[in-house]
Amino acid sequence: MDQQQFSDSYLSAQDREFRRQMRAFFRTNIPEAIRAKVSAGLPLARDDIRSSQRILNAHGLAVPHWPAEWGGKDWTPTQRYLFGEELQFNAVPLPLQFNCYMVGPVIAAYGTQAQKERFLPRAANCDDWWCQGFSEPDAGSDLAALKTRAVRDGDFYVVNGQKTWTTYAQYADWIFCLVRTDPEAKKQKGISFLLVDMTSPGVELRPIVTHDGRHEVNEVFFTDVRVPAENLVGEKNRGWDIAKFLLANERSGIARIGLSKERVARIRRRAQATGVWDDPLFRAEVIGLEVELKALEVTQMQIIARSERRGGGPDPASSILKLRGSQLQQRASQLLMDLEGPDALRVPRDVTDPYVLAGDDIAPAAALNSYLNFRKVSIYGGSNEIQKNIIAKTILNL
Repeated sequence: MDQQQFSDSYLSAQDREFRRQMRAFFRTNIPEAIRAKVSAGLPLARDDIRSSQRILNAHGLAVPHWPAEWGGKDWTPTQRYLFGEELQFNAVPLPLQFNCYMVGPVIAAYGTQAQKERFLPRAANCDDWWCQGFSEPDAGSDLAALKTRAVRDGDFYVVNGQKTWTTYAQYADWIFCLVRTDPEAKKQKGISFLLVDMTSPGVELRPIVTHDGRHEVNEVFFTDVRVPAENLVGEKNRGWDIAKFLLANERSGIARIGLSKERVARIRRRAQATGVWDDPLFRAEVIGLEVELKALEVTQMQIIARSERRGGGPDPASSILKLRGSQLQQRASQLLMDLEGPDALRVPRDVTDPYVLAGDDIAPAAALNSYLNFRKVSIYGGSNEIQKNIIAKTILNL
């Protein structure tokens, strides 16, 4: 029994058909050139992400987890999980996370009707590109230590401060920020959630080029930026509750089980084609990782079902998904490095490089990209050390 048969064995006939339909759609409708980039671990251009999301949105598949009136689907928890897994397993770019999994659900849950009408349709279609203004130089894992200030001045908030590690800010039209609106309150008590137009006077962007030569993250500076008070989401000084809601969604998504399964399936095929599969130690590593991915998959479906029964909202168990999912992604990238050996050090420039793709398998060039990129998953979305503290406190009651 192969991995996919094992994965389907506990599904109903209806869910197996749902999976088949999603897989056929992704393979038929999303351009192969874009999926090849995802599979090879190459950076996507802005237009790649936007065009893929717009294809999904045109078929009602960009934001199936949103409320139905804003583009959501009346799917079961299992179908929602299968959709995300097939999206990743078939190397389809995730709909822009900041739009669809962060600010969109926040506005749908906490925003005014005017905010929903103004922002949600444009976020779903990627007409507006959003970025996240949470981390600061001295407030990363300890996010509640943030210092960016927003002071009320008539119908505006005046924002001063700095955000860092702001992914894709160079593309963004809007940034959603956590800002301190009551400097006298205890850490979490005086924080608010604010939407800021990136073209506002006083917003300055500085690129951060990472060690692999990519420009993906940035610093964002705010100097006397005037933001309409109507852009406050939820209650003033209650932004920490919104942040917990958002981060729970983000952490669940970081597990990316489908992506890991796609990577491990390709590692298995390539190892079999090259003879490495005959090594019992390497074979045991791959099979062990497949088993652990299955265990995490079952855990995620249980968490999704429990959240549905509770009517949604943050679930501290999402920290388990983030912690274990990031570890398994890193193990898969390490296995790929082990498989390719010295050939993994070749860095491709684009999908025309003959070392990028090798038929249906990952080529050597993808290994280094994958390994380097996945070092960060144990940090963003709340470091794994922070997740262990959350698990100990909220689940184990230690």
